Amino acid sequence: MDNIAGSKSSLNWIVQISVVALVLLWLFPTFGLLVSSFRTADQISGSGWWQSMFPTQQNLTLRAADPDDEGAQVLENGLYIVEGNLFGSASDANISVWGTSSRAIGASIPGVTAELKDGETMTVQADGTYRWTSPTELTGRGQRVFVTATTPPEFTFGNYQNVLFSGDSTDSMAKAFFNTLTVTIPATIIPIIIAAFAAYALAWMDFPGRAILIAVVVGLLVVPLQLALIPLLRLHLGIGIGKGYLGVWLAHTGFGLPLAIYLLRNYMVGLPKDIIENARVDGATDFQIFMKIILPLSFPALASFAIFQFLWTWNDLLVAKVFLIDATGETTVMTNQIVELLGTRGGNWEILATAAFVSIAVPLLVFFAMQKYLVRGLLAGSVK
Repeated sequence: MDNIAGSKSSLNWIVQISVVALVLLWLFPTFGLLVSSFRTADQISGSGWWQSMFPTQQNLTLRAADPDDEGAQVLENGLYIVEGNLFGSASDANISVWGTSSRAIGASIPGVTAELKDGETMTVQADGTYRWTSPTELTGRGQRVFVTATTPPEFTFGNYQNVLFSGDSTDSMAKAFFNTLTVTIPATIIPIIIAAFAAYALAWMDFPGRAILIAVVVGLLVVPLQLALIPLLRLHLGIGIGKGYLGVWLAHTGFGLPLAIYLLRNYMVGLPKDIIENARVDGATDFQIFMKIILPLSFPALASFAIFQFLWTWNDLLVAKVFLIDATGETTVMTNQIVELLGTRGGNWEILATAAFVSIAVPLLVFFAMQKYLVRGLLAGSVK
């Protein structure tokens, strides 16, 4: 029974397990980024995302209100007093120890008054309420306080607002999102269209040099992308394309075509020969056979390559760096923007985590929306 045409291979279960394993390996870090994108910077630095639902103990650097702010400082019984809450408002956090030096965080405990310089004193309660006094008028910035506190779980939508809808992020990450779509969609559609025609010609049309062309396509699969970047860029500059969207579309098309033609040709050559011969007997042209028979039957393979091409171009940084002008920021893609966030604002981990999750949210949705076609295309090779 194993040799009957159309029966499934005994290795079919290995393919299914491999696909499930790949999905899980992708899902776990993605879920971690999703959770981190709703957490604050202090929580991200203090505990892992898997502890986000539990209270955590962490060291925090807080600051009292600035004495120069209007109404922050009052004169009472000859003392200048600044009062408030280190957390900004009422909080469920519980301070265990505190200090005014990063080298001595545990110098004081809540409720105990600590002596500062020039006769100043400070008292901090467990809930963050403080009282800062001085015999002379206080000036400058508020006193820094280092605390060890147990904080409850906290989630916020502020990270997404900062990344997508406020300040410089509006001109960067949101714009980079649409720039990435502008690069990815044509760079996915163009090679699929070209490769589908080429694969049909190499699979079902007889012409001189077909075997040589197939060998050339297979040989191009092993050419390192990095070796072709600079020569291709010089070619673009020489023919007047320059650095822009057209250049990056053509670059992705060129780099993706060998694999696309190879996969689609191997899939199409396995389609039933009788259907194509019957269509030719009935007077159908090659174009009609391609459009009405080959394309519908090859949809799983087309969808599989579309997923891989989309993911590759969406997550690409190297090709975008070479073929796009980023000096003005008008064509910056999301991968490059995340690099900028990491380099210039690496301390804002909540912003970085949010930006990273936004950058993979779209390909993740595409992957799960078309996973049945991906699995069908992979399993097609395991059917005898």
